[in-house]
Amino acid sequence: MLQTLALIPARAGSKSIPNKNIVELDKHPLIAHSIKSAKDTRLIHRTLVSTDSVAIKDISINYGAEVPFLRPANLAQDETPDLPVFVHCLNWLMENHNYRPGLVVHLRPTTPFRDIEIIEQCIEKLINNPTADSLRVVTPSREHPYKTWTINEGDVYLKPLIRSHIKEQHNQPRQKLPNTFFQPGYLDVIRASTILEKQSMSGTKILGHILYDGEILDIDDQQSLDYARYLRKI
Repeated sequence: MLQTLALIPARAGSKSIPNKNIVELDKHPLIAHSIKSAKDTRLIHRTLVSTDSVAIKDISINYGAEVPFLRPANLAQDETPDLPVFVHCLNWLMENHNYRPGLVVHLRPTTPFRDIEIIEQCIEKLINNPTADSLRVVTPSREHPYKTWTINEGDVYLKPLIRSHIKEQHNQPRQKLPNTFFQPGYLDVIRASTILEKQSMSGTKILGHILYDGEILDIDDQQSLDYARYLRKI
């Protein structure tokens, strides 16, 4: 059986909300919701939290996750990307547990509410497409990227962020523009070989799992946290 590991990265530092990953939401720490999603998914075999925080470690273990190591401080900085965190975890598991999963499910703790059926559909889709490097959940773009602009410091004129073959794309009705999708951070499923051999969190052959309905909550600031708390009360 192809082993699937759920990996939840949760460092201690947070500028937008102090101790963001363990703030209360619906009577549980924020990270507990992602742990529960992983534990309730039958196609996920192990659930692991990568953190530099003893407090997050203790809470995660209490909710059923594995926390076999504390992440090194140099991998828990504000600008630390996902890749070295995942490489560190997979290498640690191989060296210490002689364990290497086939698939890794990336569950960000800031997206607390997920549908278990969608998680399983995504895992099955990547399993059934052996040439794909990864799968990413996406939603239709709210703002079309062909209508976005950039301006350099000191300039007075706007420049299109994206250039295409469409004449004056920024003046075209949306119906004449290609469909585009946004990655909200809901869920990624990645082959371990993509992370370790290709040194990438996605590779080049990326399956898309499109969600058209429902609101995806991303807890990024106090306003989004308050809104999530409001939704759980109604």
